[in-house]
Amino acid sequence: MRVLDLFCCAGGAGMGYYSAGFDVIGVDIVERPRYPFAFLQEDALDTLRDLINGYGDIRFVHASPPCQRDCALTKGTNKARRDSYPDLYGPVRDLMYASGIPGVIENPAARPDWVLCGEMFGLGVLRHRNFELVNWSAPAPAHKKHRGRVRGYRHGEWHDGPYVAAYGAGGGKATVPEMQEAMDIHWTSARTELTEAIPPAYTQAVGEAFIRWGQTA
Repeated sequence: MRVLDLFCCAGGAGMGYYSAGFDVIGVDIVERPRYPFAFLQEDALDTLRDLINGYGDIRFVHASPPCQRDCALTKGTNKARRDSYPDLYGPVRDLMYASGIPGVIENPAARPDWVLCGEMFGLGVLRHRNFELVNWSAPAPAHKKHRGRVRGYRHGEWHDGPYVAAYGAGGGKATVPEMQEAMDIHWTSARTELTEAIPPAYTQAVGEAFIRWGQTA
């Protein structure tokens, strides 16, 4: 089965679908030289418009539109900058439903049909992510209790814990090797790509659930 990985960045989501047995094609508006699968440099919204008119043998669509507008940091510390970020969730959502093709939208504004975190997969990050299931359904996996805090400084106070902070820099944030190990992403060492990445375990679980759904639908 072929999956389109829209707004693919370095391929964290794509690797998960590959592990689930999919043939992966990444799409991003900027060049992604470290993307590990077939890659198209184009506007993801244009790709979705093409899907409505027929786009080969695509069976599933994953979309991770930019999250800066609705992430926790923008709603808090950087609230004044919120309107400077694009709001692509709405256009992506409308086009994906109109295509009729099953898929997911991963975004803070997405309907939280699935809410996944690293503890659910034994990873060294928490990295909660909302997944909206589009044109299909599956029961959400149970959310595991966290084993402690994320390591680092909070309001000038140091906290230790079993998870690393895979974002930003300084303040006890994870090093590049720590992020690679914590998320099981080893094909890129670019810090900016790692801080934006979805751990592959998340989308492997989504892909496997979709396969089960297809067998019973």
